[in-house]
Amino acid sequence: MTSNTDLRSIRVWDLPTRVFHVLLIAAVAGLFITSEIGGDLMKFHFWFGYGVLSLVFFRVIWGLLGGHWSRFVNFLPTPAQLLAYINNIRHGSHTPTVGHNPMGALSVFAMLVVLMLQVFSGLMSDDEISNAGPWTSWVASDWVSWATNFHKEIGSNALIALLFLHVASVLYYKYFKSEDLLTPMLKGDKVLPSDTPASRDSTTSRLFALGVWLGCAYAVFRLVNWASSGLDL
Repeated sequence: MTSNTDLRSIRVWDLPTRVFHVLLIAAVAGLFITSEIGGDLMKFHFWFGYGVLSLVFFRVIWGLLGGHWSRFVNFLPTPAQLLAYINNIRHGSHTPTVGHNPMGALSVFAMLVVLMLQVFSGLMSDDEISNAGPWTSWVASDWVSWATNFHKEIGSNALIALLFLHVASVLYYKYFKSEDLLTPMLKGDKVLPSDTPASRDSTTSRLFALGVWLGCAYAVFRLVNWASSGLDL
């Protein structure tokens, strides 16, 4: 049993990861709001989509190069770990994790995949009224039809379901398992055993993260304008 003297505040979530979460929430909210209102706000809907894609690209790269607990290798569960975690939950046993628990890790990957598919399908969507994605004139009409249906029905509903499950999970762990997942994501730190690895979160790493995101934003800009640039990336 670890004594209180062996506990200290450890940086778990680096600032780039925390900012990513806040910006992603804001951008996804913007997507839903502009989609529901429509009209002149649809131009902002596209911009929110481009922002989401740049953030998804950033998170993928940051999952390889970011702080210790933001790296995929440090929270992607093996099948055995996932089954053990599910069995513990079923039997009422719960051990708090430092970063994402196995189910939370899977939800992260599911969210990134759905968001990426949603944005790419939006690039090829056409509502046949006044809004068409920048790739619609380049891809085949069958692709446009499929992408439009996916974007409006499948992808949006999958995203809503994932967001609901994410919020429900945070509330479940807070009120039924006495584990606060939200505060560490906002502040970055957790009180943990002193030998717990800390995530790198220096000024240099933060500037590096900004550079990574700017590179991702430029990549999105080139992708959005891919068709009109003669396919020359």
